[in-house]
Amino acid sequence: MVFSSITFLLYFLPVTLIAYYVARSVRARNIVLLIASLFFYAWGEPVYVILMMISICGNYFFVRFMDEAREEGRPVRLHLAFAVFWNLAILFFFKYANMMIGLVNRLGGFSLAELKLSLPIGISFYTFQALSYVFDVYRGQARCQKSLPAFALYISMFPQLIAGPIVKYTDIEARLTERSVTPAAFGKGAEYFILGLAKKVLLANNLGSLFTLISGTVPAERSFLMVWLGAVAYTFQIYFDFSGYSDMAIGLGYMLGFRFPMNFNFPYIAGSVTEFWRRWHISLSSWFRDYVYIPLGGNRVGTARHIRNILIVWALTGLWHGASWNFVLWGLYYAVWLILEKYVLGDFLTRHRAAGHVMTGFIFIIGWVIFAFPDFSQMGAYLGQMFGIGAAGLADTQTLYLLLTSLVTLLIAAAASTPLVRLLYLKTAEKCRPLALALMAVTLVLCLAYLVYQSYNPFLYFRF
Repeated sequence: MVFSSITFLLYFLPVTLIAYYVARSVRARNIVLLIASLFFYAWGEPVYVILMMISICGNYFFVRFMDEAREEGRPVRLHLAFAVFWNLAILFFFKYANMMIGLVNRLGGFSLAELKLSLPIGISFYTFQALSYVFDVYRGQARCQKSLPAFALYISMFPQLIAGPIVKYTDIEARLTERSVTPAAFGKGAEYFILGLAKKVLLANNLGSLFTLISGTVPAERSFLMVWLGAVAYTFQIYFDFSGYSDMAIGLGYMLGFRFPMNFNFPYIAGSVTEFWRRWHISLSSWFRDYVYIPLGGNRVGTARHIRNILIVWALTGLWHGASWNFVLWGLYYAVWLILEKYVLGDFLTRHRAAGHVMTGFIFIIGWVIFAFPDFSQMGAYLGQMFGIGAAGLADTQTLYLLLTSLVTLLIAAAASTPLVRLLYLKTAEKCRPLALALMAVTLVLCLAYLVYQSYNPFLYFRF
């Protein structure tokens, strides 16, 4: 089940909210929300909901044993090792086993059969949430959760279960046992949700259709301007797709009395790659910083070790996104740019902010092309055409047609990827609240109208 579906919007969400508010105590609401979350996940993954519950139970008991060992003065590192192995083994088997089988076959000349497994939706997200809980309890930064239903709710809560943001246990620990929802908070949540839905339905889906059409065009018929149009369309698509989901998750959190962390902060206005990654998928960047980069020594080491740390973190960041080598390349691509900014380009970017914005935009557009193509030959052909190699001229009538028919959507997307639209809405809401509510209502109706006629279009990050 996806947020941008009629089933979710008209059936699941209203029924869940009614049942949630009928329940009076926090414990009863937790049970309602846990049942709803398991049903939500089972709707698309009836078998893998069992896997998620096995993962939840394993983490719950491993951390309980670790906490009891600490209270008794016994070593806890072995418990930590078992918990980490438990999570990574499940993730590796279901997400990366076939990737490794393919690598062994290519390098060793074997013909091992791939496993017939489908990727459990959201496994990377809920595994990283579980690991953050394990690490934080081990470090003494969080208390062991003694209630299995409460811990199960933390891992499986449907708003952020399948595409984030990755919520640290310490961020919502207190609200698992005590929370309330004010009318103002519910209204704020509804606004977040509707704006996120609009990002997905009105912008991301249309821009995705444009990129699919262009990337699916025979390479010999793609002009220079066409491939750049496609790359820009995909750049906006993935932002509005993913940030739209995050906004909806944050909005649902407000409606249910939770506060989820902001996951995007207008990354496309960044003046450097470093700044871009402080604004893009903030919860993932923070996770790797706290649990991988800093334990490796961070930047408080010599140059060689610092470069090594960056390469390790970004190779893992790429691999987290999927079992495909283009994701690893994408991660290392950013690692190289981050290293260059740290040791070569830093002073230049500080003195020339405008050039930094242009350079960063160019870098992340190229990066998204690497991200989009699992097939290296297709990726190479597309990138080559972006630099004029193999392109069918500068432009043609098909390119001009695609540009003209998508121009309004692209201009709206460009404006909405900056703080401008958000600031205009906030000023409107401040001066005339009824007008702001009317805008929200019209936006919701438009989204529902599009959903009635559009085909199923899942969020891009569901596959991660």
